[in-house]
Amino acid sequence: MNNWPELPYAAWKDTRDTLHLWTQIVGKIRLMQTPWLNHSWHVVLYVTARGLTTSPIPYRERAFQIDFDFIDHVLLVRTSDGDLRRLLLAPMPVAQFHTELFAAMIELGLDVRITTMPCEIADSIPFDQDRTHAAYDRDYVTRFWRVLFSTHQVLTRFRTGFLGKASPVHFFWGSFDLAVTRFSGRPAPPHPGGVPHLPDAVAREAYSHEVSSAGFWPGGGGPVEYAAFYSYAYPAPQGFASAAVRPEQAFFSRELGEFILPYDAVRTSPDPEGELMEFLQSTYEAAANLGHWDRAALECAQGEAGRPRLV
Repeated sequence: MNNWPELPYAAWKDTRDTLHLWTQIVGKIRLMQTPWLNHSWHVVLYVTARGLTTSPIPYRERAFQIDFDFIDHVLLVRTSDGDLRRLLLAPMPVAQFHTELFAAMIELGLDVRITTMPCEIADSIPFDQDRTHAAYDRDYVTRFWRVLFSTHQVLTRFRTGFLGKASPVHFFWGSFDLAVTRFSGRPAPPHPGGVPHLPDAVAREAYSHEVSSAGFWPGGGGPVEYAAFYSYAYPAPQGFASAAVRPEQAFFSRELGEFILPYDAVRTSPDPEGELMEFLQSTYEAAANLGHWDRAALECAQGEAGRPRLV
């Protein structure tokens, strides 16, 4: 198995855009049923050994779960009382995916309503009217999942070196990226908002406290179209943009306000995991040092399997 496959943006752009919208529909279902958790952690999806999952979602006295299986290419809707519906993942318009998923949920006795306008996408089309996005290339979807899976392994290990508040390693369907976030413990200035189709109150709550956040994005519009790893601080401390980080292929994008490491630089490295860990650690150190975080109180050695942390 190739853990770091090629993922050229141009080759799967249409599939990527369609899949992004499908994950938004599933994510919004979780959003509507789950009590609000700080920093919107209640809306995220999680990487699994076969794809992405909502994890259990409460529904009255029951629960249900929606899983993307990117090996067999099916969507599974399971309930806590043992019922199951399967949807084949194949080329189809977003509107058809929306219709078939909600029909399956009604059959399972799950009456959930969502807003149909996509989040964080400019010039978007309501899900139930979108017959433009309809591509699904199995090979590239599986490649995408393999990158998520491999990245998840490294981000999970990176997370173990932090004692302070930290997010799970999770997939944000709004921005279509896998992320992990560390917190200094101090409040941050109000976020300016302005994200397309995202209430400013959500952005302000998400960035209520100082963060150093990093993750993987498979590419899209804007100054960085290609797949890349990213790292940013909010608020960005003085001098952050000019900080020296590793590896040498990493750079600061002033348009995005983030450090960027092209995915291909990691994929083609003799040690992809080590290259990515170097990027994560050095960009975090830039944020923490320049932001005057209490590193001695917040950090620890990375965890080892089966061995308790010594205190």
